[in-house]
Amino acid sequence: MDGARSVSGSTGGSGGRAAPPPKGERLAGWADGRLGVYTLAKAHMRKVFPDHWSFMLGEICLYSFIILILTGTYLTLFFEASSVEVAYRGSYEPLNGILMTRAFESVLDISFDVRGGLLIRQIHHWAALVFVAGMIVHMMRVFFTGAFRKPREINWLFGWTLLMLGIITGLTGYSLPDDLLSGTGLRFAHGAILSIPVVGTYLAFFLFGGEFPGDDIIARLYPIHILLLPGIMVALIVAHLILVVYHKHTQYPGPGRNQRSVVGMPLLPVYMAKAGGFFFLVFGVLALIGAVATINPVWAFGPYRPDLVTTGAQPDWYLGFSEGLIRAMPGWEINLFGHTLALGVFIPFMLFPLILLAIAVYPFIEAWITGDRREHHILDRPRNRPVRTGLGVAWLSLYVVALIGGGNDIIALRFHLSINAVTWFVRIGFFVVPVLAYVVTKRICLGLQRRDRDKVLHGLETGTIKRLPHGEYVEVHAPLSQARTFTLTQHEQPEPYDPGPRVDAGGVTRRVKPSQRLRARLSRAMYGPGSQIAKPTPEEYRELTSGDHH
Repeated sequence: MDGARSVSGSTGGSGGRAAPPPKGERLAGWADGRLGVYTLAKAHMRKVFPDHWSFMLGEICLYSFIILILTGTYLTLFFEASSVEVAYRGSYEPLNGILMTRAFESVLDISFDVRGGLLIRQIHHWAALVFVAGMIVHMMRVFFTGAFRKPREINWLFGWTLLMLGIITGLTGYSLPDDLLSGTGLRFAHGAILSIPVVGTYLAFFLFGGEFPGDDIIARLYPIHILLLPGIMVALIVAHLILVVYHKHTQYPGPGRNQRSVVGMPLLPVYMAKAGGFFFLVFGVLALIGAVATINPVWAFGPYRPDLVTTGAQPDWYLGFSEGLIRAMPGWEINLFGHTLALGVFIPFMLFPLILLAIAVYPFIEAWITGDRREHHILDRPRNRPVRTGLGVAWLSLYVVALIGGGNDIIALRFHLSINAVTWFVRIGFFVVPVLAYVVTKRICLGLQRRDRDKVLHGLETGTIKRLPHGEYVEVHAPLSQARTFTLTQHEQPEPYDPGPRVDAGGVTRRVKPSQRLRARLSRAMYGPGSQIAKPTPEEYRELTSGDHH
């Protein structure tokens, strides 16, 4: 009877016909039959992600970009990208009656008349700064740990392109309000474009619609800022995340972690819950900063006028690099075939993208030097790659020096220095500081390698003093755990590339290509005797730990 009741209950008690599935299940089945949602979710929702604080840097970039899209959409509803001149009649009394463009007037309306407009403006601007800063720090984490190696070179290029587009998008958005500060920045950009030989004048006329400032530049920057560049960035971010999932996540060295497995948490529900909470945390911090810290108060600068320049005019920090190079460069000019070439502007203007381009191609250069074609999913500890770490710190020091040049007037004013002294510091520091930073960083990395070697061979100092039978006093060392020993010794130490002997066994001189000689020199510099400390060998470890040693 119990079995009969069970069958009867399962058929719904209506002529043996099965009860229809719930509405949600039918909807899920309909979607799965057309989109393959179930198969996709089953394959990826349990994907494992390693847990390390540095991986949050990429998430900060993503969440800042989402916040930029949300706040930018709100601002788009009220901003007018028009250069039509109007007389201001708004809530901000000090500017009443002043002639300005409709673009600047709409920004004032957003700031003083639109409910929540000023808060959204400030969140948008702060999110842009955090977005670019997050990308730079994230890329430096990838660079120092070697996460750009095969198979992630394309993803590195995606990230680099996102950084460049983020800088350009920031420049276009920074210029839209048409206040005196942003107009000064546009004039700076106009002069840099004019310095390009042969085509500079044509490019400037094309972008600005005539002589500076022109009537078309704001209307042209607006769709570029809100449609073209964000659309490209969305596509690159999607491609970037797809490759992250496809290649699986990199992870720091440790027990149980190898090139084939990943140790961490599943995407659903653990990682998704943490990521969702972290998004609201980033949003909350940006909202708090936007509420209490004023940024870009355009009403204090007033509308742009070609005959005025603000004192202490500074771009956002991510553009200070290029401006610092131009400020520090001597005003060289040469006349060639009846044309004046402004080398004092053109050389630093071209140097900025060339330095960034060197960062983009570095993964391919390192792969060529090492000849390593294997896949790498375990990250390097920066100390174990002193040359690469030194190059990264040298680049960062170069950026800081150029940034000081971009604010030479403010630094001279704040610290009561001569502006010429600050400028000459930047000129000399541009060549000296990166070299010093490289040398110091490399020596620090080698010192840390020596310390790791001593830890493995001798253990950790305990502070306990022991007297031996023959009267000698020694400090007792505690041996490292197997997990810690593995972490300190798991890294590889490649041998420098050797093109072979110049003369073969038959006494015939073998031709070595110039590219091979260059590769050998670079390989010796990267992995030669002075660039890495030999790891402890198993024989050394057994010799020191097998007997009654200190």
